Amino acid sequence: MPNPSYHPHRVFDPLLRLLHWVIALAIVALIVTSQLADWFEHGPYENTLWNLHILTGYVLTAGLLTRLLWGIVGPVSARWRDLWHPAVWKDSLKNLRLPSAHRVGHDPIASLAYLFAYGVMALMVVTGLGLAASEFNTGPLAAWLGNAGWVEDLTEDPHEFGFALLLGFVGLHMAALVFHQLRGERVAQSMVTGKQYLDAEPGVQHD
Repeated sequence: MPNPSYHPHRVFDPLLRLLHWVIALAIVALIVTSQLADWFEHGPYENTLWNLHILTGYVLTAGLLTRLLWGIVGPVSARWRDLWHPAVWKDSLKNLRLPSAHRVGHDPIASLAYLFAYGVMALMVVTGLGLAASEFNTGPLAAWLGNAGWVEDLTEDPHEFGFALLLGFVGLHMAALVFHQLRGERVAQSMVTGKQYLDAEPGVQHD
């Protein structure tokens, strides 16, 4: 149960929440299929698993492009400016402390992690499309980069590096959700119901 002093605010719209889960599930599926493909290397399921990995990459690409557009034309809590808080980041870094006030919308510190994650996902999409074309001769770039060995050499290391960064973000994200849950803050449910439970006191910021 939420803290009695917290009051629900309907903040996140249905499309934003849908995109959140599409992107999250796509990332999980990409991690699982890539690891299984490595484990079954040279086995009967390797090609099937890589094909599923590539198809899931298209889902991630569509989700990211839609999120990019929704961040421009969507409601206030979906806009990119709701993730942009340089003054808070500077103050937190200067004073080495988290913001004391909660706000309606994205948390300012978490927003920095989200922007970083979106950047990593964009890297994964670009390098993944290059690898799909150069290694598997498939995808929208295959007509230009099909079986181009130099593209595989150029994109493979960044793709693997992005994979490691994305794993780190997933771990950090899950740890933060557990941390907030232990503090009695129902953060995880906001991307299910669209509601945030915020203290009604003056410390809450309504941008």
